[in-house]
Amino acid sequence: MLIKKASGIASSEITPRWLYLNRRKFLAGALGVTAGALAGRTLQELARPSQKVLAGTKLNVAAKSPFSTTEEVTSYNDVTHYNNFYEFGTAKDDPARNATNFRTSPWSVKVSGLVDKPRTFTLEELLQLAPLEERIYRHRCVEGWSIVVPWVGYSLSVLMKQVSPQPKASFVAFESYYSPSQMPMARYGGIDFPYVEGLGLDEAMHPLALLCFGMYGETLPNQDGAPVRLVLPWKYGFKSIKSLVKIKLVDRQPSTTWNMSAPSEYGFYSNVNPQVDHPRWSQAKERRLGEFFRRPTLMFNGYDQVTPLYAGMNLKKNF
Repeated sequence: MLIKKASGIASSEITPRWLYLNRRKFLAGALGVTAGALAGRTLQELARPSQKVLAGTKLNVAAKSPFSTTEEVTSYNDVTHYNNFYEFGTAKDDPARNATNFRTSPWSVKVSGLVDKPRTFTLEELLQLAPLEERIYRHRCVEGWSIVVPWVGYSLSVLMKQVSPQPKASFVAFESYYSPSQMPMARYGGIDFPYVEGLGLDEAMHPLALLCFGMYGETLPNQDGAPVRLVLPWKYGFKSIKSLVKIKLVDRQPSTTWNMSAPSEYGFYSNVNPQVDHPRWSQAKERRLGEFFRRPTLMFNGYDQVTPLYAGMNLKKNF
């Protein structure tokens, strides 16, 4: 099963910014009744054990993170209607169409393995661990397209510290939710499910690694990984696992979905590296959704802060 190249996207398929802005104005008006019913309450005020976390709820963002880029944000319409989420279909517009009825409440994330304090966190408990920040991150997909998204969450290290990793823990394995009844399109995905990913513990503890609950100031849409996901801006997009349900700290490098499916094309680390081509296309340039011309790809997607994590490592061999 091959992934489609971004070069096949017609410019006419990219939503103009003026249309996106008008759409947002329309939605703001259409949601007025709901907003009145909620009486201005935020997600963290609603997120109590006896209540559901409501999709599309405004998030209580404490501050904009200093990690944020100043680049222009990609339109909400593009980010929510051009997705890779094979549980809901392999075409870019499939997830938005097929994930509409995906049930994300109640939700919990189990953290286990080489930790002193294994625990299963409800979504409500996760939301209370730290103030939520808005982080405007660049993202680069292995297929050649890129986006800029204002994510909302906090550093994954906050959660890691809650469970106290043991000295033998060197890697972190992640698993996303999978239900054949809720995700019937997965049978055509061409990969094994549930989707699994992994990081080195040092990568997981880096402050750029984000445990994410929302974007554009609201809770995550289903097609973008609701209700909780990872966001790793210096790695290719498929590393940022969606709809997270399990985290396990281990002493050996864990298996990952795309590395198992096509090991010659998708390495464990999968850092953005313009010097390492995908076997079927160059990674030297990228195309930002909403733009016509391509731009040069930056090493680590421009996030030089992570460079020390790979000191002395052969990044062409460990791609």
